[in-house]
Amino acid sequence: PAVLFDADGTLLDSTPMVERAARRWAVEYGLDADAYLAVSHGRRTSDSVAEFLPPGKVREATDRLDELEAADVDSVMAIPGARELIAGMDGLPWAVVTSMDPVQLAARSNAAGIPLPEVTVTAFDVERGKPDPSGYLQAASRLGFDPHACVVIEDSPAGVSAGRAAGCTVIAVTTSHEKADLTEADLIVPDLRSVTATAESLQIRV
Repeated sequence: PAVLFDADGTLLDSTPMVERAARRWAVEYGLDADAYLAVSHGRRTSDSVAEFLPPGKVREATDRLDELEAADVDSVMAIPGARELIAGMDGLPWAVVTSMDPVQLAARSNAAGIPLPEVTVTAFDVERGKPDPSGYLQAASRLGFDPHACVVIEDSPAGVSAGRAAGCTVIAVTTSHEKADLTEADLIVPDLRSVTATAESLQIRV
């Protein structure tokens, strides 16, 4: 198969940074930070912001939140097992499908020491973000695989739903959500230390 990874919460951990930025941003815009954080994980920033602000303010507020996150990017770390899994995947087709924009993805991946594959699908590449499956469908197509031959690795309910809707097998990691929130996945593991992939057999073993 091909392996399609989410980025934030799956390969890299920027949760503390995202929460710090969101709380400062919420104060600036007079919003409830906890309410925003409850719906934002795994989704495009602009989609989440649009639930809390009128259309005329969404672009400005999204840019401001991106700015606050960028100022703290050095605190991003790799998810346990992520570097080892990627390093052992030589020859195994893979892609990253993320709700971040390309600049965020590059900055956070660099900070976490996670290399990026040739195929990345970001927030700018799709009309609708997760839980819509279009990002995963696009990644599978660009790799030349039927979605049913792809394994999606995700950490959020929105991402798991996107992978399932695309027709992929879905492995969920409980790095950001409880197991009870990820029951739509085919398999649930604690983090990427539980997953190995071999180029020789093109298999995922859990």
